[in-house]
Amino acid sequence: MRLRFPLRRRQFVLTAASALLLSGCGRPDASPDAPKATFHGVDITGASYARQLSLKDLDGRLRSLDEFKGKVVFVFFGFTQCPDVCPTTMAEIAEVRRRLGPDGDKVQAIFVTVDPERDTPEVLKAYLGNLDKNFIGLRGTREETDAMAREFKVFYQKVPTSEGHYTIDHTAGGYLFDPQGHVRLFVRYGMGVDQLTADVRQLLASS
Repeated sequence: MRLRFPLRRRQFVLTAASALLLSGCGRPDASPDAPKATFHGVDITGASYARQLSLKDLDGRLRSLDEFKGKVVFVFFGFTQCPDVCPTTMAEIAEVRRRLGPDGDKVQAIFVTVDPERDTPEVLKAYLGNLDKNFIGLRGTREETDAMAREFKVFYQKVPTSEGHYTIDHTAGGYLFDPQGHVRLFVRYGMGVDQLTADVRQLLASS
């Protein structure tokens, strides 16, 4: 028998599992005597995954992480019909950009849809535009999305609803990259704007 949890419970389980999975990553590139930065997010510096992101944006242009060097980049996998995790997360990163003032332009948020069937370019443009016009949406085929999810160790799965539609369970967290283009942190859902802002400031200071 397959156990079923309410959506919020499943999201909590996914967040906790992701944090446990990612927290075991070390920092092989750091000297043992070097002072270690203290972050609120899960430090995954030196991870062997989340190194490549290659998908088309909402205007059909192929985008990659390389073009955003010099900025702190936040990558999040979600979908526009997500009831709470996705809009809360993206609203928080928009608030981080606002709090940073002029330095907010050095923060780039990228939203990768895991629901390309329903998240058309028009839907994504409206959704992200209401949050922050600087946000970039990426959308691939199902095969391309699966490949990027594997690269980022992101879980997602369609879950049928009683109305005959579906929702999507997915990893409830995002990734922060430093201005050099290296993945540094896994940001757990619910960390809060204050702590997220502090982590982003610290990454910006490393540039």
